[in-house]
Amino acid sequence: MSFLTPLALIAGLLAIPILLLYMLRLRRREVTVSSTFLWQQILQDREANTPWQKLRRNLLLFLQLLILALLVFALARPYMIVPAVSAGETALLLDASVSMNATDSTDGTRFDEAKRRALEIVDTMNAGDLLTIIRVADAPEVLSPYTSDQTALRAAINAAQPSSASADWNAALTLAAAGAAGAVDFNAVIISDGGGMLNPTDDSIQLPAIPGELRYIPVGAAGSNVAITALATRALPGQPPQLFAQMTNYGAEAARVIFTLRVDGAILDANEYTIPAGGSIPLALDELPTDFTALSASITLPTDATTTDYLAADNTAWAVNAAVGGRRALIMTEGNLFVEQVLRSLPGVEAFTGDIARGLPVEPFDLYVFDGWLPAEFPDADMLFINPPRSNTLFAVGGESNQTGNPRVRRDDPRMTFVDFSTVNILKFRQVTATWADALISADGGALLLAGERDGNQIAILTFDVRDSDLPLQIAYPILMSSLLDWFTPPRVINAPDGLNVGESLPVNLPAEADAATVLYPDGLTRSFGRDFSAFTDTAVPGLYMVQATANGTVVSSAAFAVNVFDAGESRITPQATIRLGDTVVTTTVEAEIGQREFWTWLALAALLVLLIEWLAYHRRITAPTLFKPLTRRSVPA
Repeated sequence: MSFLTPLALIAGLLAIPILLLYMLRLRRREVTVSSTFLWQQILQDREANTPWQKLRRNLLLFLQLLILALLVFALARPYMIVPAVSAGETALLLDASVSMNATDSTDGTRFDEAKRRALEIVDTMNAGDLLTIIRVADAPEVLSPYTSDQTALRAAINAAQPSSASADWNAALTLAAAGAAGAVDFNAVIISDGGGMLNPTDDSIQLPAIPGELRYIPVGAAGSNVAITALATRALPGQPPQLFAQMTNYGAEAARVIFTLRVDGAILDANEYTIPAGGSIPLALDELPTDFTALSASITLPTDATTTDYLAADNTAWAVNAAVGGRRALIMTEGNLFVEQVLRSLPGVEAFTGDIARGLPVEPFDLYVFDGWLPAEFPDADMLFINPPRSNTLFAVGGESNQTGNPRVRRDDPRMTFVDFSTVNILKFRQVTATWADALISADGGALLLAGERDGNQIAILTFDVRDSDLPLQIAYPILMSSLLDWFTPPRVINAPDGLNVGESLPVNLPAEADAATVLYPDGLTRSFGRDFSAFTDTAVPGLYMVQATANGTVVSSAAFAVNVFDAGESRITPQATIRLGDTVVTTTVEAEIGQREFWTWLALAALLVLLIEWLAYHRRITAPTLFKPLTRRSVPA
């Protein structure tokens, strides 16, 4: 055993004053007498009492000297040389991804085990070593900058918590590499179960290499886990919504599970399934309530199950009704793929192709697109006409014109803000007139695009067949269609029909009249945002969220979205013995460095304990009861 601050042992000389105080102290004992008259002479002779006393056995003196000795040794910081994982300047990457919530560790969770291993590294730091703690989740977080303060490092580790997100190892390793710049003796230590990292047998992805020495400490012991790995809803025209789900068994044995489906909080289905080892079971439910808002699916093990599910975070998933509040467009065309493809490619639009031979379906849509075809009766909805074949009650169709030169866009109209027709070439168009519509794009021979409102519906007319132009090959085509769709049916506040993974961000589109927004979290908390709210990033908790756009405190638009744990790399919780960073395969770390383990904390705790004993001993001495109640009590020299 050695000492880091041996000069502190000089403080042991404080024992001399303690001994002197006990030798110089005037000792008196209490004696019960019937009268103090005979003791007057003794009391007047106090100056004759000898100040120096022979030391006697005294429990308080022994305890006080013991306290002093413990404190002196604690200040001297005794230590022992022990094997260590790292030395010098070290970046410790603590995996806090969802797989670290697995409960197969003797410490509780894998994250608890990782924290214990991290504290062991802190305990073996040498004088002058620097250590930083980086928590790795959906975004790396520096819990403690480079420091040699072991107290601060322990506090940072003990306060760390696991997440429900996947680990972004690329960002974490980039952050660690940035801290290595200029370091002479740099090390990086990864404490993880390998979940979400690359298995060395798979060459599809590689994490970036970092400079310096790299060490890997695996945690976890088992790989038994079942999970819901997919959950989504879809609705075809004229049919009720359908559910698609998938359950996966990542264990080495077949697992029996109970799949429970709740729709708006009520149980709709509950059945038992057996998932083969390493396999999956797809599920489909054809008939969901057409007006449901959200659903949740969960899996549990039967009470008599022989397998174990060590990770519960991926046992529940949520989904919202994609049709609620969405923009649904019906395309009536004779096989014009250019129209179908552009509408299907636009975000936030569900495009369906109808059958001209059967006419319009009974089910209503938000937008009807009529390409070269007109129905017998127009629906009471927004409509887009492309190359209309004949006149009708809404507009008049004249002859064809090939005077397509000099196309002009009406720049003062907000719908044409980003539309550029200067390079578009058109073969011919129909001369269409409508008193209620404005010409947004014109050529020498007439209007190419008309738009306006009629009977409360927004209607646009593209007077030429897109196949008679090179518009589908121009960037102006998706820009034009997107602008028109936003005018027809304004986009939803959010667009995430299939939900998000934990940690992903979500674009937000507040209506023009909205002045604020509120987000309702799965745990019941709420958070308010201003008019500049354009993206929501706080998706750390799985579950159902609700975004509400408000104007003067009144909700004008709202939409729900789901956040799930869908990551096969995290649900596959079998601990990895090796990881690959760049071209380097890193195996389990052995303790090859030399470190030092200090004991001053234990000595300080022992000193505190002895101090409590000394206080109790002193308190008992001054409050000890007497056998008889004295008549008169005086103190005389001992």
